[in-house]
Amino acid sequence: RWSVGQLMKYLGLKALYRQPRTTVPAEDHPKYPYLLREKPPTQVDEVWATDITYIPWNKGWVYLCAIIDWKTRAVLAWRLSNTMDVDFSLSMLCQAVRVAGSVPKILNTDQGSQFTSVDWLSAVESLGVLVSMDGKGSWRDNILIERLWRSVKHEWILLHDYETLPELESLLEEWMDRYNRWRPHTANAGQTPWQAYRGTPPILE
Repeated sequence: RWSVGQLMKYLGLKALYRQPRTTVPAEDHPKYPYLLREKPPTQVDEVWATDITYIPWNKGWVYLCAIIDWKTRAVLAWRLSNTMDVDFSLSMLCQAVRVAGSVPKILNTDQGSQFTSVDWLSAVESLGVLVSMDGKGSWRDNILIERLWRSVKHEWILLHDYETLPELESLLEEWMDRYNRWRPHTANAGQTPWQAYRGTPPILE
């Protein structure tokens, strides 16, 4: 391990791995139980999952939020922002509802302050959707979207250069389109996420 570390240092190589933590709970915000431990989803639009992750930028960090359908792994909507407030998450939720043409029975999130805020919870519950939250420190409860973050970063974002947010958005749009429409998924018996979700790919706005 020491020899490899010295060689990597000499060559200027660095490992690609997650850096900051986005899940920062607010103590006075309500927490909801995790609803998926005993009954994993079996149908499209039964459960959606959402999360926020950091994306490195030359000016610090920007924030990527996405909603996926749990059964098919299809990315229904995503948003990029240079501030981690609830507004861009709400915009993404509205986009997901428009793309899907329906709402899920359950929407799963972590316990971050954005997803425990009054604005977010009111918006979700006004749609008649049940709120599910990961257990404290239990990142595996939302493992599907964690895998999405790992894939988009390690396969694409961390391997490309970008100077502006529009350039980063263009990179993300290209990867999301490939993921949804062209990339077969073992969980879908070899179908792409959009083929499993709807059969024909809708246009993400």
